[in-house]
Amino acid sequence: MKKKQNKESKDKSKDLVEILKKHGAQVYEDLENGQFPKISIPNRSISNIIYDKKLRQYILGSGTALRSSKNTAQLRSFTQLVWLAFFANKLTQQKKSSTLRDVYYSSQAFAIDFDDQSESDNIIVDLEAVLTKPREEFYVFPEERSSIFGDLTIEYTIPGYEGKKMNLSDHPDGYAIGPSLTSSQLVDTSAELVIAIEKGGLFTRFIEEKVDKKFKSIILNTGGQAPRSTRTLLKRLHDEMGLPVVILTDGDVYGEHIAMVIKSGSANAAHLRELTVPDAKWMGVWATDIDKYKLPTIPMTESDIKRCYDLQKDPRYQEGIWKKELEVFLKIKRKAELEAFSKYGLTNITDKYLPQKLILPYQRLSNLIKDKFKKVKKLDFGVEVKNNTFKFMKSSAVIPNSLAICFGFVIFL
Repeated sequence: MKKKQNKESKDKSKDLVEILKKHGAQVYEDLENGQFPKISIPNRSISNIIYDKKLRQYILGSGTALRSSKNTAQLRSFTQLVWLAFFANKLTQQKKSSTLRDVYYSSQAFAIDFDDQSESDNIIVDLEAVLTKPREEFYVFPEERSSIFGDLTIEYTIPGYEGKKMNLSDHPDGYAIGPSLTSSQLVDTSAELVIAIEKGGLFTRFIEEKVDKKFKSIILNTGGQAPRSTRTLLKRLHDEMGLPVVILTDGDVYGEHIAMVIKSGSANAAHLRELTVPDAKWMGVWATDIDKYKLPTIPMTESDIKRCYDLQKDPRYQEGIWKKELEVFLKIKRKAELEAFSKYGLTNITDKYLPQKLILPYQRLSNLIKDKFKKVKKLDFGVEVKNNTFKFMKSSAVIPNSLAICFGFVIFL
């Protein structure tokens, strides 16, 4: 497994360098033939962005745009793109990382003119589209704000640290999700679940309350809208380690969208397909949870309401829980933060809310909780919660909300 992962990492870098060389060779060939160099770029406009139901994410259509040095209106952006390809090649071959901010300042040493960082960021996205590779593969990363904690052993692959192993439960504050962690080998874990949380304060609370042990989970703080390196790691934890991913956000329209971006990506990254976890589940805070748990609320703003209407036009929000919760938000015009559970005690969210949301079959429970069952007769069923429904099947049960609360109470208290 280790040799295979090392080979895959080297192959990715080699393939990327070859793609860059191919584009560079085309520019030289155009110049040698007395032609103005040009680059074909996938069209990233809204008209060329399609929702693929099979992949369960947005993708780019077949439309392309030609960026030519002959066109004076495009000469500036053409030059910026060629320089960035040169810079990406240098980073990849030297295996040196750069932040988005570094790229902006590095360009000045080559007299490449960017008005501001947003302009250089946009050219980076253009290069991703040309290469069909995420910027992380050519060693360009954002400033990190996400972190992770839990029983996961990793092995570094970056120069100078190759072969060094570390367990992500070794530090009580967790570990920042940076380039070295994202690119590391995922060696081993006893966890059976990943809980992605929107906020750092709750991340700390979950560590203090030993949610990783109680729920046999890896805890991950997305820091709001999850950075792409974080989404890449979530995908790897799901695909490579076979861990289901659940998402916990504020009870507002932006929290709902944070969960959807983890699950199916965003239109802005339609040119990439390595950033989604289609099977991820949004477990709350839902609009319907606000009344159910009697949470303190604040009024939705006009911007919140507009965002709800905007998302209702998105095909991903036109069925299931996504559709229902948007409708409830628009009906109640109230929202609640994750911290609202603290009205009922600082540990209410971990002691009461999580157990009711994470109703699991017996074999998925931690040893700590299994001990409570040793002298109790039990049915090892999978459980689904559905309003006004009560039925048993061969290996699972469907129970109403009222019984779900009792189920969680029995298991965890």
